[in-house]
Amino acid sequence: MYRINIKARAKINISLDVIGKREDGYHDVKMIMQTINLYDKINIKKIRKDEIKIQTNLSFLPIDERNLVYKVIKFLKEKYKIKTGVFVDLYKVIPVAAGLAGGSSDAAAALVGMNRLFNLRMSLNEMMEIGTMFGADIPYCLLRGTALSEGIGEKLTSLGRFPDAYVVIAKPGINVSTGFVYGNLDLNNIDVRPDTDKIIEGINKGDLHQICMNMGNILETVTIKKYPVINEIKDYMMKNGAIGSLMTGSGPSVFGILEDKHKAYNLAHKLKVNNIAKFVYTTTIFNN
Repeated sequence: MYRINIKARAKINISLDVIGKREDGYHDVKMIMQTINLYDKINIKKIRKDEIKIQTNLSFLPIDERNLVYKVIKFLKEKYKIKTGVFVDLYKVIPVAAGLAGGSSDAAAALVGMNRLFNLRMSLNEMMEIGTMFGADIPYCLLRGTALSEGIGEKLTSLGRFPDAYVVIAKPGINVSTGFVYGNLDLNNIDVRPDTDKIIEGINKGDLHQICMNMGNILETVTIKKYPVINEIKDYMMKNGAIGSLMTGSGPSVFGILEDKHKAYNLAHKLKVNNIAKFVYTTTIFNN
């Protein structure tokens, strides 16, 4: 095999609860993550010169050792003593720093691509162990689908099939620091938490309405206070066809879940023409 093409899919948080802060500074979480059909395209090919080269469609994206894809490939080349060079064409569609795990998904795709391209015979668990070294979301991006994530994000349990739905993603023109959000999270003053058990029950029953009624992300208590536009987008989505809307990750992206294709595209159109968000995407749920 000379080259391989991989789709690096985004994720959304159907729920995000923080259980507590650990002595090492990390937070214990309990969250349900879902893969969606919004994806970056990664083309990996062998080259003669023993080097790692990355090209991307985004001029501001680093293409050296600051890039997660570069880090993963460098690690694998050293671990498996690969002397063949590697060229990566990374076409970004998932917005950067958006709470959609774009960078983590790209790194996961690099792991999968290198494993196949060089016949490394790594199991999923082996790839997930390596992924943990580079980012807490990478193991999930390898597993994909619908999953409960616990611990610092490394304990994953696959859940049932998420009901088919349309997903509208809206990212306002702001960037949010994950460190800032977790650093300002006051766990003693959280009034409403997601009902994770009720969401899992809804997934098992295929009841989209039950899922949406019990969604929640406690990081909104920090992010919305600093950036009220996030709440404005959520309200706008709920008033224009969404049966559920939530901020994903630490933000700033917001998603709406809809049952009807025409309502989804109509909502996305309204968000664009009214300049309510900088980036707007319409996609669907991805199930393994």
